[in-house]
Amino acid sequence: MSLKEIIKSNQGLKRLVHWSILIPNQARPRLWVKWLVNPFYHKKGKGACIRRRTRLDVAPWHKFELGKNSTIEDFSAINNGVGPVIIGDRTRIGLSNTIIGPVIIGNDICLAQNITLSGLNHNYEDISRPIHLQGVSTSLVTIQDATWIGSNVVVLAGVTIGRHCVIAAGSVVTKDIPSYSVAVGNPVRVIKKYNHDSKIWEKV
Repeated sequence: MSLKEIIKSNQGLKRLVHWSILIPNQARPRLWVKWLVNPFYHKKGKGACIRRRTRLDVAPWHKFELGKNSTIEDFSAINNGVGPVIIGDRTRIGLSNTIIGPVIIGNDICLAQNITLSGLNHNYEDISRPIHLQGVSTSLVTIQDATWIGSNVVVLAGVTIGRHCVIAAGSVVTKDIPSYSVAVGNPVRVIKKYNHDSKIWEKV
């Protein structure tokens, strides 16, 4: 049995390891994890930049990867506590974005300001217990290559946004968006698609 399996099978040991890595009642890793674990465990590509005021709440039990020549701007928050966060090459994560795994963001993506991508949902079914004590469920968020997402967009758990899409500012993306689409609204709806035969964007 591997060390990981031993820890998972022993609840007392699991709690101790969790306590040693994360600050109690917070999602933040302890300083020793930031300094001695994350730089060697997580992948940062050549030319990638994480601005100084980014909140990087990443732990060693899920992946965090930032591709080459990609940037995470100030005041953003990245959290891989319940699922990996993978960001591709030449991608710009704008100011004050929140990304909670599991999330996969492709190459050549533009995320504007104040965007939330969350692969996490809180369980709430048991009304006799506070919601924060009922655990969470996760479902992968995927943003495919060459997509642009406007400011103040929320992308919900389980959603896939296809290649070369435009998501208008303020949209709430509750369902999958096919590649080569322009989508707007709350809930989001597709208003244009690219016609590969006529080579123009056509209203839907």
